[in-house]
Amino acid sequence: MIIDPYNRVHNYLRISLTDNCNLRCFYCMPEEEYDFTPASRLMQPNEIETIAKQFVQLGVTKIRLTGGEPLVRKDAAAIITALSKLPVTLTLTTNALRLHHFTDVLTNAGIKSLNISLDTLQEEKFLLVTRRNEFKQVYNNIQLMLQRGFHVKVNVVVMKGLNENEILDFVAWTKEQPVHVRFIEFMPFTGNKWTSNKVFSYHEILELIQKQYAIIKLQDDAHDTAKAFQVPGHIGTFSVISTMTAPFCSTCNRLRLTADGKLKNCLFSKEETDLLTPLRNGADIIPLIHENIASKAKELGGQLTTNFETLHTDEIKNRSMITIGG
Repeated sequence: MIIDPYNRVHNYLRISLTDNCNLRCFYCMPEEEYDFTPASRLMQPNEIETIAKQFVQLGVTKIRLTGGEPLVRKDAAAIITALSKLPVTLTLTTNALRLHHFTDVLTNAGIKSLNISLDTLQEEKFLLVTRRNEFKQVYNNIQLMLQRGFHVKVNVVVMKGLNENEILDFVAWTKEQPVHVRFIEFMPFTGNKWTSNKVFSYHEILELIQKQYAIIKLQDDAHDTAKAFQVPGHIGTFSVISTMTAPFCSTCNRLRLTADGKLKNCLFSKEETDLLTPLRNGADIIPLIHENIASKAKELGGQLTTNFETLHTDEIKNRSMITIGG
């Protein structure tokens, strides 16, 4: 097993396939003309499979593929197919833009649940956020996935002054369709222009929703990052990921592997461990995995505080969101 100094067992691995993306969301990608990692420095399909098998041997039971946008890799289908043969629950986080090309691949791989990023239901605002005019394709692909019976979670990064006025629209969406909307507090990463006055908090989100809807609290699983709710009579649900104001670090079971093969034991960790270079040199990476997890901080990578109003982003040492993999 992979156990940290606080007796947290880590059985959930998030693997980024690429830092490339076909959208340009300003809070994720530092700039439009971004220099993507050269292909030679990315983990290759056989390397991803080899590393994943090492983690499975250590007790990992769930793997999520992320990016960037994982489906922009030309060999994404091959990677998905290979990992589907491991004894894990395999899932995917995507912006949905290319999902219509992968419905059969995902079905054949046994993937049943998808996390889809969508921060607005307004076409013009989608263009503002992503710098790409692709709202209709994304929305239509969400509908396609629902029709195909996938469990669809829609990730909404809420930013004050940008889209908090759409929260009720997203909740209304859950009435007639089985979408599971997850409102995410805006988090600081290198280059994403985070400021504390853009954070629309967990309590503010609930207060806004409760002005229009009666809601019930749902039972959260032991390692859930989201606090789940439902409006009585609605088919779908909504939840809040309250990283900035009410973090869930005490039950964390997640590890992150970046597209260039670096292991991060927390989304906000400053340190990371290179697994890819030792693997290519024929070294045993399992001791490196244990060494990495042994240095895990108690919460928020040891860099953040729940008093987010006092955070100084220039003091936080981390990657941009797109190079971490969500």
